[in-house]
Amino acid sequence: MILQLDPPLPLVTPKGKGLAHFLLDYGAESHLLWVVFLDSDGSCWTVPNSEIRIEANWSIGRRPPPDGHPVSNGWANKAQTNGRG
Repeated sequence: MILQLDPPLPLVTPKGKGLAHFLLDYGAESHLLWVVFLDSDGSCWTVPNSEIRIEANWSIGRRPPPDGHPVSNGWANKAQTNGRG
């Protein structure tokens, strides 16, 4: 299944920040795949769900991680509890 995201979601990937425009779901035996266009050079990458994080958003309490690397430090678990977990 392919889902077009409207609006696109701002994500952080191992290759940098970008906007996810599509989500690919091949079923229960595989990760969700995000189709992301990078801010830096416009390149398009398909990134597994386990390697992406949503961008920080101070307005709703999703603070950036202290070391600035959300994909490498498990930031998603901290973001779900607003840093209190």
